[in-house]
Amino acid sequence: MYNQSWLKLVEKHRAIAVIRAPQMELGRQMALAVASGGMQLIEITWNSDKAAELIAHLRSELPNCTIGTGTILNLEQLKSAIASGTQFVFTPHVDPTLIKAANDSGVPMVPGALSPTEIVTAWATGASCVKVFPVGAVGGQKYIKSLQGPLGHIPLIPTGGVTLENAKEFLLAGAIAVGVSGSLFPQKGLTIHSESEQYALIAQRAQTLMQNLVNYQTG
Repeated sequence: MYNQSWLKLVEKHRAIAVIRAPQMELGRQMALAVASGGMQLIEITWNSDKAAELIAHLRSELPNCTIGTGTILNLEQLKSAIASGTQFVFTPHVDPTLIKAANDSGVPMVPGALSPTEIVTAWATGASCVKVFPVGAVGGQKYIKSLQGPLGHIPLIPTGGVTLENAKEFLLAGAIAVGVSGSLFPQKGLTIHSESEQYALIAQRAQTLMQNLVNYQTG
C-alpha cells in the first residue's frame, strides 16, 4: 500500500531534487530554496554532511515536502537512514537485501539500474520504482523510450544526465519522473554564506522545472 501511495506522489510531482551537500547548513538552504520553488520531493544523499540530522530537521521544517535519501550502499546505512525518518530511499545499485529490508520497514525503495536485466531484477525483487542511472551515459531519453516496449509496466526514474532543458523529454519518452541535481544548483561557488540572489535563482530554476513537468502532456 505504501508503494502505491509513493507512486501517486511521484506521478503528481514528477521530479525529485537531489541534494549532495558538504555542509549540513548548505544542504538545508538548498532544500529550502527548491521547496520555495515548488519542489516537494527532496532527496538528501547519504554522503552529505550529517545526512541523518538534516533529514530529521527538514521533515520538521518542511512538513509539506517528502524528504528521502539516496546513495545508500549497505544495510547499516539503510537502517540509519530509516531511523532518521527518511520517507523514501534511492540506491545507485540493485541489492535484493536492501530492497527487502526497506519493504519490511514500509519505506519505498528505488534502486539504481542500467541494463534491462538489472531493471527487471530490481522490479521483480520488490522495488517501488527503478532509478535508471546514469542515463546520460547510455543515450538519455532515447534509451528510456527504447525500454518502453518490453518494460513499459515498470515505473522508471532516470537520473544522471537530466537537466532543466531535457527533463520534459524524459517524461514524454515514458519515465514516471526524473531526478535532477546539477542543473538546479550552481556548479561552483555556492556556500552557506552565498548571497540570497543565488538561492533565489535556485528557487526560480525549481519553479521553471515544475511548471514544465506538471503540464508535460499538454506540451
